[in-house]
Amino acid sequence: MLAYLIRRLLLIPPTLFGILLLNFTIVQFAPGGPVEQMIARLQADSDGGGPYRGAEGVDPKLVAEIEHQFGFDKPPIERFELMIGHYLRFDLGESYFRGERVARLIWRKLPTSLALALSATLIAYLVSVPLGIAKAVRDGSRFDLLSSLAIVFAYAVPSYLFAVLMIELLAGGSYLQLFPLRGLVSEGWSSMPWWRRPLDLAWHLILPVTALVSGGFARPTLLTKNAFIDEIGKQYVTTARAKGLTPGRVLYGHVFRNAILVVAVGFPAAFMRMLFVGALLIEIIFSLDGMGLLGFESVVTRDYPVVFGTLYIFTLVGLLVNILTDIATMAIDPRIDFAGRAS
Repeated sequence: MLAYLIRRLLLIPPTLFGILLLNFTIVQFAPGGPVEQMIARLQADSDGGGPYRGAEGVDPKLVAEIEHQFGFDKPPIERFELMIGHYLRFDLGESYFRGERVARLIWRKLPTSLALALSATLIAYLVSVPLGIAKAVRDGSRFDLLSSLAIVFAYAVPSYLFAVLMIELLAGGSYLQLFPLRGLVSEGWSSMPWWRRPLDLAWHLILPVTALVSGGFARPTLLTKNAFIDEIGKQYVTTARAKGLTPGRVLYGHVFRNAILVVAVGFPAAFMRMLFVGALLIEIIFSLDGMGLLGFESVVTRDYPVVFGTLYIFTLVGLLVNILTDIATMAIDPRIDFAGRAS
């Protein structure tokens, strides 16, 4: 166990290095970098030019100052080495255009994304686990078939299209206006009574969470169903039934604690998917001031410190969560030995 944990931890630095190097290399060939973005904002009429598109008419000295400001007066290899050196000290640098430290930006935006992703993941599991158990018990029945069709249909519809549909129907698009269109809280939220604040937050989260969770039922539901079907077919279940135990006692007293392990260990991965991938478009559509919207705006404006800072933190957290998931799995069920499989 200890040797396996050490190997996994030792793999984190090269994995992080490889991901950052790959993305840094791709960025070097992407047009419209931060220098060009800054030049585009200038409305100078002076003559000049340079290697940047749109730099015509801009004083070359000013272009040189902008390059120095963003560190682009150094070769790419040196810039990458400086970035890695800073990241080793968890110094994520400062945003090019926001005038704020990247770590502070992430810390300020992260609670919104966490609230959205955690709510969606909890709801998905609270619905999927009972539904998966019901499907396993009624395997092959009409209920199993109809519920599978509904799950596949919900999974096939992208969450952003479902979000647009709900906006049209319920957020003042073309029909009703029952829910707010944008933001996480209402104006004057800080001056509301304490008991109204969580209600206002929940009111704003209903549509985004519903859109985000719409396609999140399929994986945990089918995982739960398959895990329970696998356990129901084992010998100890037949023995328990032969002893005269009720179906409920067999299902929840014996099958549940063995089958739920597979479902439980998938929760961290599902939460990470919601946080890193699923919430991106939802935050943009509903104008939620979270990590997804921050990442999108940073990519559009080529704010590379924010782009690489979030990539670094999210990749590191994702790798650590995978290790913690393996440790929790082995702690819950000692029969599972990842170290033995790896060797």
